Amino acid sequence: MKGADQQPVAAQARAKANAVDARPADPYSSDCPSRQLLNRIGDRWTVLVVGALGSERLRFSELQRRIEGVSQKMLTQTLRSLEQDGLVTRTVYPEVPPRVEYELTEVGSTLQQPLDAIEQWARTHMQYVLDSREKHATAA
Repeated sequence: MKGADQQPVAAQARAKANAVDARPADPYSSDCPSRQLLNRIGDRWTVLVVGALGSERLRFSELQRRIEGVSQKMLTQTLRSLEQDGLVTRTVYPEVPPRVEYELTEVGSTLQQPLDAIEQWARTHMQYVLDSREKHATAA
């Protein structure tokens, strides 16, 4: 009897989840999951991890050396989040000592082009931004 009582509740929860999934993505809506995805993609460590991985498989220590300034904690959190989102694959090899490598998934690799464009924009406009900051700092 208890199972029968729970079944309608579970069915209602699934229906509600499906209704949310059926809505078009709207990152300007505070309760839309696409906003969480944009937060992940826009995170500075995510941008740098995706850029560092490119089309390579890298070990944790290689990523940490390539991304100067990232702490072990932040790199671990970023890699776990990217793995949960299906953007990075973590492969553990049965060796002693264990070898773990990270690589972008097929979907994760589609982030490279837009993030490369943002990186190029930053390189191109960095001097302008630095000059603007200096101008505002001296005016204040």
